[in-house]
Amino acid sequence: MPRTSSNSESTGRGASVIENTVAILRCFSPDRQELGVTEIAPRVGLHKSTVSRILASLEQEGIVEQVPSKQYRLGLGIIAIAGPLLADLDVRRAAYPILQALTRATSETSALMVWDGAEAITVEQIPSPQPVKHTSSLGSRYRTDGSASVKVFLEAADGEERTDGAAYALNDAETSPNEVGIAASVRDHRGAVVAAVLIAAPKFRTDAKRVAELGDHCVQAAQRISQRLGGR
Repeated sequence: MPRTSSNSESTGRGASVIENTVAILRCFSPDRQELGVTEIAPRVGLHKSTVSRILASLEQEGIVEQVPSKQYRLGLGIIAIAGPLLADLDVRRAAYPILQALTRATSETSALMVWDGAEAITVEQIPSPQPVKHTSSLGSRYRTDGSASVKVFLEAADGEERTDGAAYALNDAETSPNEVGIAASVRDHRGAVVAAVLIAAPKFRTDAKRVAELGDHCVQAAQRISQRLGGR
C-alpha cells in the first residue's frame, strides 16, 4: 500500500536503500506495468530525485527499463534473479517423494541440487538414517570442480558427454577424503538440465561395487523426476 503524506518523506529517509528499492519495485503490477517518477514518488513517500536515482541504478542492472514515454517498467533482469527460484519450485515438489524413496532404498543421504550459473545449491535433502552419514544444510553452495553435482552442471553447460560411459558423475573423495558423492542430471520437458540428484555417502561404505549400485539408484531417481517434469 502507498504511504500516506504524513509518513512520506520522513519515513522514506529513515528506511534503508533496500527497503526503498523494494517499495519502488512493488509499485509495478499487472494493471500498472508502466510508471513514471512522479507517479512512484508519492506512492513510496520519497522525493522524486531519490526515486529517479534508484530507478537509474535498477536500469543499469536490467531490473527496470525505460520506455519511450520516459516511464519505467520491470525489465528482464528481474527474471534472471528469480529464475533459479522459479525453476526450483516445481523441481522440489516433483523430487521430494522420489528422494525419500531413494534414501529408503540406499540408506544414504539424498539431495536435490540446482545451478545458479556458478554454484550448485542444495534445495532439498533427505538424510541417511545411519549414525554415520554426510549431510549439508539447505542452501549450501558448491563450486569445486570435483563435486559430483558441479560436474553434472558443468558438463551440461559445455554440452559434453561423459567419457567414462557412466550415466552419473562421481566424486570419489576428490573434495573430502571421507566422502563419496554421486550425481545424475534431471531434465525438464525441453531436455534442459534443471537439477541434479545427489547421493552422499561415507567413503568407508562405498567400494567400487557399492558405487555402481548407488549410481544406478541415483540415475533411476533422476529419470523418475525428469518424467514428472515432462522430460524423457
